[in-house]
Amino acid sequence: MKKTLGFIGGGNMGQAMIGGIIESKIFNPEDIMVSDLNDNLLKKVEDKYGVKTTNDNKELVKHADIIVLAVKPHICDIVIKGIKNDISEDTLVVSIAAGKSIGQLEESFEKNVKIIRVMPNTPALVGKAMSAISSNENVSKDELSQITDIFESFGEAELVDEKLMDVVVGTSGSSPAYVYMFIEAIADGAVLEGMPRDKAYKMAAQSVLGAAEMVLKTGMHPGELKDMVCSPGGTTIEAVRTLEEKGFRSAVIEAVRNCTNKSRNLS
Repeated sequence: MKKTLGFIGGGNMGQAMIGGIIESKIFNPEDIMVSDLNDNLLKKVEDKYGVKTTNDNKELVKHADIIVLAVKPHICDIVIKGIKNDISEDTLVVSIAAGKSIGQLEESFEKNVKIIRVMPNTPALVGKAMSAISSNENVSKDELSQITDIFESFGEAELVDEKLMDVVVGTSGSSPAYVYMFIEAIADGAVLEGMPRDKAYKMAAQSVLGAAEMVLKTGMHPGELKDMVCSPGGTTIEAVRTLEEKGFRSAVIEAVRNCTNKSRNLS
């Protein structure tokens, strides 16, 4: 494993990854450096995770073998312009900027760089991330394996064709937000019927967690699992009928499509 990991950007996604990596012990805190322009944020990150921090991206690049571009897509080019002359041919550059293709990143660096494009999600913070990984031809199989190991240290990771990356954004990158809304809506329904909110959140969240585990561990089609819960003329099929009547599945499909298209248009 490379000795030093650098994060340019200490926002929510970067911190989620750092928390997961440290929790898994794949990197020690002293082997991680974070750069950001926000001094208050850096102080928070340093205190919380025990990592090194700096305001200078160039300083980070000089010390890091693997650099994670954990910045918003619209400032990615500005960041790259400031560090491109300091990137060595052995440096692995990992971008988690949504909508930024490998080709666009290569153009910004204006030289041969080892680029890995990854779309993780925020459950990294609890070791349950889903990350999709693509790379350019400069990255060796061993190096790609190293990056995969990093992302699998705080969840699951899949190698995907880069043309699917925008779909990944809509499917796993942004979908935790959809799920949180679903949990909140279930809990609101329970509260409406008299259940205390803390119990409603726990019951809704645990049910979503358990249902997801059923899909992953049984390998059964989600429709089969749904049918197992729906007794003839019972309560569950009545709830399913109501969701269908209100356009539940259609709304989710459109949400994924619109999210995917937004990602395609970010650049």
